[in-house]
Amino acid sequence: MRKAGKILADTLSLIEEKAKIGVSTKYLDKLAYEYITAKGAVPSFLNYGGFPATICASIDEQVVHGIPSDNTKLEEGMLLKIDCGAGIDGMHTDAARTIAIGNVSKEKQKLMEVCKQSFFEGVKILKAGVRLGDLGHTIQNYVEGFGFGVIRDLVGHGIGATVHEDPNVPNYGIKGRGARLWENITIAIEPMITLGTYEIEQLNDGWTIVTADGKPSAHYENTVVIMPDGVEILTL
Repeated sequence: MRKAGKILADTLSLIEEKAKIGVSTKYLDKLAYEYITAKGAVPSFLNYGGFPATICASIDEQVVHGIPSDNTKLEEGMLLKIDCGAGIDGMHTDAARTIAIGNVSKEKQKLMEVCKQSFFEGVKILKAGVRLGDLGHTIQNYVEGFGFGVIRDLVGHGIGATVHEDPNVPNYGIKGRGARLWENITIAIEPMITLGTYEIEQLNDGWTIVTADGKPSAHYENTVVIMPDGVEILTL
């Protein structure tokens, strides 16, 4: 998983570098596929549950699972969410980034920053024995302190031999509740937050998830392994 995580981190760095005004999301998908396969890894998302691409490319009110397209070109002021997975030797990693295209509004910039930092706020409390409710509460408390919404119907997850494994890893919760994390478990922690309501809807394509009120969202994710006294982040 360390090998896969390094490949995935480098893939996302490449996408961040190439995600410019006028570029299509399909072009970014092609770059990701070519980079991952050139490194001897497999794109974990491609054909997973029927998903037709290497990356999920979601813009503004699209939260996750946006399908890359030649017709979707990046424009000034967009928030682009890239979610991707890479696997090698039968083990997978999963990570996501939110990318500002050109100059974005102050609201979007803050949303993006808070989303990313909420992940690291959660990581601060993690070690073997910590409850999932404590992690979710930490992320939720941080995000809601800025007036943003925390999506409830989409959560993080265990990961390893398959992309999605138990346990579910919510970005909200109650202190002292939930299963305890144990040493060497690998999980994907992925705050998904919004400028408005936390309610979501699915588009007719059967994949793309959007905010119910049409307001922008942000997404940040890494795969981590729980250690006795902290975590190791595998996708940075």
